[in-house]
Amino acid sequence: MSALPEVLTVHAGLQTSNGVTNTTAGGGLMPIERAPRSQSGVTRDYIAKQTPTTSIVNLMASLPGVVAAKTDPLGMAPGDTMTMRGLTQAQIGFLFEGAPEADPINYGVSTSTIVDSENLGSMTVSQGSPDLDAPLINAAGGQIAAFEINPSHKMGGFTDFMGGTHSANKQFIRFNTGDIGNSGIRGFMSFSHTASNNSRGPGNQHRYHVDSKWVKEWGDGNSVKAIFAYTRQFNIGGGLAPTLSQWHQYGYSYNTTGQYSFGDPTYYKLSKQQNNMVNVIVPMHFRLSRELELNATPYFIQQFGPAWGGEAIPVSGGYFGNVQYGTSGSPYPSLSNLPYQQNGTVMTMLNDPWNQKIGSINTSLKWTHGHNTLTFGWWYSYAAHTERYQYNLIDFNGNPVKGHGLSPIRFPNSAILSGDNLNFWQQQNALYLADTLKLLQDKLELSAGFKAAMVSRSGTNDVPGAEPWKNSRNYFEPLPQFYATYHIDPHNQVYLNGTTSFRAPVSTEAYVPDYDPNAGLISAAGNMKPEYTISEEIGFRHTGFWNLSFSAFNLNITNHNISSSGYIPGSTQVVALPINAGGQTSRGFQAEFGLRPWHHISPYLSGQYLHSTMDNNFSVAGDLLPTKGKIAVGSPKFTGAIGLQYDDGRFFGNFNMRYTDSQYTTFMNDESIPSYITSDLTIGYRMKSIGPAQHPQIQLNLTNIGDNHYLAMAGSTTANAITTKGIYGTSIAGSSPIYLVGAPFGAYVSVSTGF
Repeated sequence: MSALPEVLTVHAGLQTSNGVTNTTAGGGLMPIERAPRSQSGVTRDYIAKQTPTTSIVNLMASLPGVVAAKTDPLGMAPGDTMTMRGLTQAQIGFLFEGAPEADPINYGVSTSTIVDSENLGSMTVSQGSPDLDAPLINAAGGQIAAFEINPSHKMGGFTDFMGGTHSANKQFIRFNTGDIGNSGIRGFMSFSHTASNNSRGPGNQHRYHVDSKWVKEWGDGNSVKAIFAYTRQFNIGGGLAPTLSQWHQYGYSYNTTGQYSFGDPTYYKLSKQQNNMVNVIVPMHFRLSRELELNATPYFIQQFGPAWGGEAIPVSGGYFGNVQYGTSGSPYPSLSNLPYQQNGTVMTMLNDPWNQKIGSINTSLKWTHGHNTLTFGWWYSYAAHTERYQYNLIDFNGNPVKGHGLSPIRFPNSAILSGDNLNFWQQQNALYLADTLKLLQDKLELSAGFKAAMVSRSGTNDVPGAEPWKNSRNYFEPLPQFYATYHIDPHNQVYLNGTTSFRAPVSTEAYVPDYDPNAGLISAAGNMKPEYTISEEIGFRHTGFWNLSFSAFNLNITNHNISSSGYIPGSTQVVALPINAGGQTSRGFQAEFGLRPWHHISPYLSGQYLHSTMDNNFSVAGDLLPTKGKIAVGSPKFTGAIGLQYDDGRFFGNFNMRYTDSQYTTFMNDESIPSYITSDLTIGYRMKSIGPAQHPQIQLNLTNIGDNHYLAMAGSTTANAITTKGIYGTSIAGSSPIYLVGAPFGAYVSVSTGF
């Protein structure tokens, strides 16, 4: 029996092999939304027409309130990140098939490791508030929910091949089993390989990825899904994050170096990062009776490294934790026995092998009786994180030296030289209860809910003299929510809401200190309080041939935890530097407009106005900087996007242009990055089926078509860049932030077909 072609179709839409239906307004950027809050979306109509390697962050770049820092044309760079309404990615909950994908301690998420874009079905972006039943503790700024495509009922497959600038290439293949007999089971498996040279500086990047999804459906809405993903990604060398003066001096040339010289930590072979992920998610839905439903989503996520960076360290007088080695009375002798010394130092590759495992389950019971729906749920999660900086000896040619005591470097008593020997544990429990009442023939919906979030954390740094050696904290936060929406008619809706959310202090550095052989203490453990957010929204939404969404919002943050970072002195390795900036108030409005396909054309517009200010003066060096009323960092006043799509079933094209206003990067507003514009273009042709090749197509993607050289976002935040007098007269030295550099021009051709 021959395999049937894999074809994804929607009634009244196109029939294609990659899921494009040409039915979503705004070229796939404005699906119909009914939620009583600001919410935008992305469908296959848009996703399939972007670069096949694009990341989830880049796919959201045109939505209102979103600023995406695209640092790599392919979307594979670890630096790709985003903000939403001026809040960072670490303050935004990220769900994939109901499971939170962000690191539960540092809240970072590498979206390039989660799913191949060929398998990404849709996304919803809630700019202001998370779902009450979402398993999130960091969603102070809203949530993003991504969903994988479902397996086809017919056996077949899909393949995609891409090539482009910087020797970029991708190979992707997916096989669908179709319905397996009368079992109600169907599934798919896919594999991809992506590689390219770096767009800035020497080095390259590789990615191997596996996706698999299986679905079992039976009865009246019962289902079990099993999602599996594995990623192994390597990034070697590339660009560095400059200060503003370094950017003005070097521009795109501020990168790792291609030639090794002793003591230079920027040699590209010393700067490497490996991102690995294992994802197992099993969403289950059971209809227990006509009125009772049970949902359960167990999941297991493992993320592990390592990352590397170059650093020259002293043979004597350096620090092992908080204890100097090679000095009089020190319990640790000098490293004078090491070869390849020069001027009392040795060159090393700082090796950071980290491993994090998360096991969780989120369950809820929903009872619907008449016009009332009551939901009760419980979320439990356990996470364990281990990490230890190590130092591997480097010879005079820039190559690692093998041997006991050299890789990693050890003292004579076999103790491994380290600045961070971390063990960290976290337990989370959340109980939630929500009730929704429908009145006036279901036109009016009132919903109120309450979540009690409980987080327990404990961490140790097992290096000599660490202070504190161990730190444990427990948090309990009440999180009420209220929503009201009125459906004027099937096409018009008004809503208002009041919600709360919280975020436990960001990063392990908020609990235990970090040390370095050169500098000693580089990140002191703080006593940071959890971030708490209260937000309100009012909005209007129209759906139909033309679609409009408008909302005004107010956001108040207490104990704003800023996820800043910086290079370890004399190294290319990054360390977290969490900051409690105090209170912040953000107000503004956002809007988006899109048409359904009209004469094969679908336009899209979005924009946001944001006024975000600090509520207090900032404490530093025993004094106060006059920051009250200053514009909050990373909060551009205006952002906007224009999109235009054409698709007649054969020829298709997609154009998107985005504007991001200037952004302050210090609390004193004495340094900023200028506004910038980026634009992307897609042109393609879709053919008729040719034998076993079902709906083959060729597609050209041009990214940053103006080759605009720009700073995309701050990579760190400081109090002041220019030396400033505090309120009490103290001279407070300035410190310049570092910046993420925007990706240059890229051109990519892809050929795909179903079979």
